[in-house]
Amino acid sequence: MSAGFRILERVRKVSAQDVKNFAAIPVANISDSMARMTAAGARLRPLHRGGKLAGAAITVKSRPGDNLMVHKALDLAEPGDIVVVDAGGDLSNAIIGELMVAHAIQRGLGGIVVYGAVRDLDAIQGGSFPVFAAGVTHRGPYKDGPGEINVPIAIDGMVIAPGDLVVGDYDGLLCVGYDDIAAVYAAAKAKNDAEVAQMAAIQTGTSDRGWIDASLKRLGCQQIGQPVSRHG
Repeated sequence: MSAGFRILERVRKVSAQDVKNFAAIPVANISDSMARMTAAGARLRPLHRGGKLAGAAITVKSRPGDNLMVHKALDLAEPGDIVVVDAGGDLSNAIIGELMVAHAIQRGLGGIVVYGAVRDLDAIQGGSFPVFAAGVTHRGPYKDGPGEINVPIAIDGMVIAPGDLVVGDYDGLLCVGYDDIAAVYAAAKAKNDAEVAQMAAIQTGTSDRGWIDASLKRLGCQQIGQPVSRHG
């Protein structure tokens, strides 16, 4: 089997329950629970009308401007899967468009991520099927290969392996590795629960802001002068 032009079998994937659990937590809270060290870069943006992206990754490494292996991945993907395409970040040619999105919807997939460009933006923006991409162009793709399916890929330094969890919302896209699912979920849920409680305190005017002055003191910030109370 030739490296660079091959289709591998995905041997593991996160469970449907894992997907459901993470879909209920904002990406920002998941990111904070991963020490803010993992991100797919600011270029990848949601282009659909709205809705969370969450599912197991089927990965594609495609030659920039070519979508032959993306078509094959759409046929191989299972319901709920996210087809994640590393097209090199090149925006010269669209990797997917309205017809491929329609095929993905018909097959019950969970979304498409393209580190590259897409087209038919009006159709994508008008629908709720999750599509993340780095840009838009009218110029169509080639279909000659090469490419690889179900190999580790990287998007702006974020490594995604086949079967990893991929989540996305308006703040961006994030991957949680298969082996890290349990630990990250526990931390992310705790973080989210704490923020829910904090929001309730803010809305009732009982939020504790003492941590700000405590941090300034710990960091050695010099405060010159104090507010003067004036009477009369």
